[in-house]
Amino acid sequence: MNLRRSGSFGNGWIGWYRQNSDGLTQWRAGWDRFFAAGPARIQPALQVASGGFFGATVSVEAGQPWFAGVGAGRTNLRPYVNLNFDPNDMVMASFGHRSDHDQVQLLLIADNRQHPDQRHLHLNWKTDRDGGEKLTWDILAKQGDVDGEHIRRVGASVTYDWPRWSLRAAWDPKVNFTPQNMLRLSVASRF
Repeated sequence: MNLRRSGSFGNGWIGWYRQNSDGLTQWRAGWDRFFAAGPARIQPALQVASGGFFGATVSVEAGQPWFAGVGAGRTNLRPYVNLNFDPNDMVMASFGHRSDHDQVQLLLIADNRQHPDQRHLHLNWKTDRDGGEKLTWDILAKQGDVDGEHIRRVGASVTYDWPRWSLRAAWDPKVNFTPQNMLRLSVASRF
């Protein structure tokens, strides 16, 4: 479960995760915001979670309509149930194009701490639709070691946003480079 608020302060959220198979639970909270700095856009982000986890990332991108970016993230290595595709201890490079209604981006994310062989390559496409609706596709190619075996897998997510509701389906094979595959379905309401 996740509760998110956006405003002039950026985006803040608080969430709770429970894994049915072993009863693992974790509370978490975070914040991120874009800042303009001349021709660059800077996005810092912070995350905290029960169990003493703390993480921070920063990314910088520049250019319009073509853009390029770099970023990095670091944690205190405490246990954290990572619900996105990518590692938290990482370096990142991106390249893409924005128009009035579309954005296409290629994004490479590499673990640079505990598992430097792990890489994610994303192809992300966002398009605005009529009536304030939005469609987002994210195709993921991942490679790295899982329990001593080098894997290459493809995952994906698709999100459709209406003005009030949002629906997302995501397939993440070998989620967070573990033996598990994960299918996530999310429904959200804006209020």
